[in-house]
Amino acid sequence: MADVLNGRAGTGATDQSTAELVQRASEQVSRLVRDEIALAKAELAEKGKHAGIGIGLFGTSGVLALYGVGALIATLIIVFNLFLPLWLAALIITAALFVVAGILALIGKSQVTKAVPPQPTAAIESVKADVDEVKHAVSSERSRG
Repeated sequence: MADVLNGRAGTGATDQSTAELVQRASEQVSRLVRDEIALAKAELAEKGKHAGIGIGLFGTSGVLALYGVGALIATLIIVFNLFLPLWLAALIITAALFVVAGILALIGKSQVTKAVPPQPTAAIESVKADVDEVKHAVSSERSRG
């Protein structure tokens, strides 16, 4: 009753409402940050997966190319020593190994390309949009008040 007489009626309700708003905003911001971090983790995990696959395919293509060099050497030895149709078979196997190595290298390159740049671009864009939305809400609130 003394508050009403002193002209301070309702300040407790306004303070409580402001405190609730601040608490609610704090909870929403922390939830938003957690969600953005989870999005960034998921995006980086996906890019890491593509990089791992690409590196594995590059390694496999290198091994097959090494086998191809071995087969080419064996082919050259057969050609120079025997001059028989056996060399033709070895040459065909050598060519097939190089074709497979080339295909794996191209697939590996496309996988590594999907992983670059290793930044969570979707999460960054989402955070920028969130910041813009908060700025807009604050500026519209100030213009009303």
